[in-house]
Amino acid sequence: MLRDKKRLEQVVSVYDAQVRALADAEVLIELGEEAQDEATITEAQATVTGIFKAFEDIEFRRMLSGELDSNGAIVSVASGAGGVDASDWASMLLRMIIRYCERKGWKVEIVEETPAEEAGIKGATIIVTGDFAYGLLKAENGVHRLVRVSPFDAAGRRQTSFAAITVTPDIDDDIEVNIDEKDLKIDTYRAGGAGGQHVNKTDSAVRITHLPTGLVVQCQNERSQHSNKAKAMKMLRAKMYDFELAKREAQAAEDQKNRLKIEWGSQIRSYVLFPYQQVNDHRTELKTSAVDAVLDGDIDELIRTYLLKAANAPRA
Repeated sequence: MLRDKKRLEQVVSVYDAQVRALADAEVLIELGEEAQDEATITEAQATVTGIFKAFEDIEFRRMLSGELDSNGAIVSVASGAGGVDASDWASMLLRMIIRYCERKGWKVEIVEETPAEEAGIKGATIIVTGDFAYGLLKAENGVHRLVRVSPFDAAGRRQTSFAAITVTPDIDDDIEVNIDEKDLKIDTYRAGGAGGQHVNKTDSAVRITHLPTGLVVQCQNERSQHSNKAKAMKMLRAKMYDFELAKREAQAAEDQKNRLKIEWGSQIRSYVLFPYQQVNDHRTELKTSAVDAVLDGDIDELIRTYLLKAANAPRA
């Protein structure tokens, strides 16, 4: 309740600030016209443009009205078809998501990261804390396809590789999710890393498998097994909640199939680096040639365009 109150207060505060800015802009325009001062009029016009953008942001957030849209998010990245290029691509996607979160001013915690043998990662999981993190990041749910000249191919051939992003809400502790201990398979293992003096020499990392659903979570960033287990259980509760919501909407089977099929024909977005440069979101057909910017986390337009289309889609 306190979080909801704070969020509503922020909306009111932004609204009031824009009303004051609009009044100031009107005064500037009047002064500029009276004095025939183009610089003053230009300043006022820039202020009005900023006001419109602020109101668009308010309206967009109002659209994010799902039960958990305002929550933080748990984001997992997994490499798919494409061998070593896919592992490298998974690490690139992880960086893209982290950079996007940093642009938003959200807190990011890496709770698990499994390096691949040659380059990149097999998978990783992060917890994102910030207003509407889940509501926005859920647009990245799905398979992402990369086309480029492989840096791992001595012949310099073009390679297509795939990686998947899965986003679930970071649910509050007051949301009840019943998990029977008998349904859990808990494994401990030694946390991986780059080597050296900081490598964990005890089996402190924890992997939990929920046998009835096949959901798997793991955590290795904490120093103790107890702390890793506690965080893994929190992640499992979030995944279980998301799973139950999907099942309630009769979409669980299709969602699970799409998340596991990290290969041709299932991608939501393609990133082409060769023979031309283009990012294409297949759900909206929004295209951009600013590939480097996108891979550096500039994905706000891609996310907004998809969410607006999803919100306006006719209900079955």
